[in-house]
Parts: sequence; structure tokens; C-alpha cells
Amino acid sequence: QAQLVESGGGLVQAGGSLRLSCAASGRAASSYYMGWFRQAPGKEREFVAAISTTSGTTSVADSVKGRFTVSRDNAKNMLWLQMNTLTPDDTAVYYCAARQLYNRVVPTIDVMYAYWGQGTQVTVSS
Repeated sequence: QAQLVESGGGLVQAGGSLRLSCAASGRAASSYYMGWFRQAPGKEREFVAAISTTSGTTSVADSVKGRFTVSRDNAKNMLWLQMNTLTPDDTAVYYCAARQLYNRVVPTIDVMYAYWGQGTQVTVSS
């Protein structure tokens, strides 16, 4: 019954902000790591940011570093992605992902995550 439910996507102008949320339940709620990936039309899925639910250590893609912040609330089994200074290049479907297995470092590869949300569309207009 692992489940990840995302919300918060939408349409914003360049320079604006959005906050995405992801609620984990079932087996996904006991994950060591939770993170965000995105996929733009015609492009491959790419890593955005992830966090260790135990240590709080994060990994953030260079393309969004300084603009996006990933955080979590373990008590509520929630994951957030605060996105600031958005640009049209950030337009994509954003997916929440969770990894139940421990790893030495915060995973940044999509195949290392077993649980995925449905995706939420983020569109940034110029």
C-alpha cells in the first residue's frame, strides 16, 4: 500500500515561486530517502533534489541549486520542494520519489527509488 500523493503544481510567471508537497503513506512512509525528479517534454527524467529522512542531509541538482530547497517533516511523512526564482527551463512534470533501502549517500539516480507519485505539472511562463 505504498503511496505518494503530490500537490502544489501550477502555472507561474518567470521569477515566481511554488511549493510542491508530497505525502507518503504505507511502506513509502518508512523511507530513508525522499526526493524530487522532473521530466520536461522531449527530455529524460532528471534529478532535482532529495533528502535523507534520518540525517536531513540533502542533495540538490546544480541546475536548481540556490533556488530550490527540499525539506521534510518526518512526523507527518511529508516532503516539500520550495521553488523560487522559477524560469521557463523549470517547466516539467515533477515527481515525488521514495527509497526505503539505506544507502551511503543520498541517492540521485531515479532507478534507486522504488516508489513514485503521480506527478504534478509545473509550468513557468516567460
